[in-house]
Amino acid sequence: MDSEYRFIHKHILSLEDLSVADIELILQTADSLKEISTRSIKKVPTLRGKTVISLFFEPSTRTRLSFEIAAKRMSADTFNISVALSSTTKGESLIDTAKNLAAMKPDVIIFRHSCSGSPRLLSKHIKASVINAGDGTHEHPSQGLLDLMTVREKKGDINGLRVAIIGDIAHSRVAHSNIIGFSKMGAEVVVCGPKTLLPAAVERLGAKVAATVEDAVSGADVVMTLRIQHERQKDPLLPSLREYANYFGITPKIMKKAKPDAIIMHPGPINRGVELDPELADGKQSVIIDQVTNGVAVRMALLYLIMGGD
Repeated sequence: MDSEYRFIHKHILSLEDLSVADIELILQTADSLKEISTRSIKKVPTLRGKTVISLFFEPSTRTRLSFEIAAKRMSADTFNISVALSSTTKGESLIDTAKNLAAMKPDVIIFRHSCSGSPRLLSKHIKASVINAGDGTHEHPSQGLLDLMTVREKKGDINGLRVAIIGDIAHSRVAHSNIIGFSKMGAEVVVCGPKTLLPAAVERLGAKVAATVEDAVSGADVVMTLRIQHERQKDPLLPSLREYANYFGITPKIMKKAKPDAIIMHPGPINRGVELDPELADGKQSVIIDQVTNGVAVRMALLYLIMGGD
């Protein structure tokens, strides 16, 4: 990497905004910070005096806790706002809520909302840095980065790999970030899912569309399967979960089409027996728990870099 290179981003809103050099630096920084979580005292003073607010308008277990752990391990002061108890339930607008939070001088707001583009809107109205923790069907950049870190950790290099992403591509912000991220880093990304769950212009993001799951998984180095996002579907788009599992579920038989050393990924939560066979979820090819571990390291890196680390 160029010695003159500096990370210049104040916000983390989308992997589309990041260059290959940006992604390389984030992954390198995450690699170096991961060791902190293995110490007996899991804390460094890097972000002492900084205030991090988590503002989630949608449910979250892994992402919210992972960001909170990342901030605490770097000694930041952290605060979580429950939307159910916030003034938005009294009719306050998102921008008014954000401006009131900004008046309390946070350094970072970690933000999740069902509306695509809402983190970018927020970033235009407050001085604090904004990290997109998932916006509608648009992107989930920190998940995309932790998936890149996990694949590079297991495979050594991302360039030249074949990555198969199976499932609800249309409603998955994880899929969108991963298509962008893996394509930027030189991987071939192939997607497959029911036609009702494939976005019309997915090829513009850099992915190829396979006709069948067998075609998508054939020769893959990485097989990523996704949960069906029922909460984002206005009308039922599938005949039944049983039919979906029969045609698009990843089973040991399907995995035999992939390379022998292929890894299996899932952003969670898993619907066992629907998108992924339980035997595979817990098997030796699964790196699902590694993804969760790397999530803390990547989020530590993001907080460190947007706060001016170099």
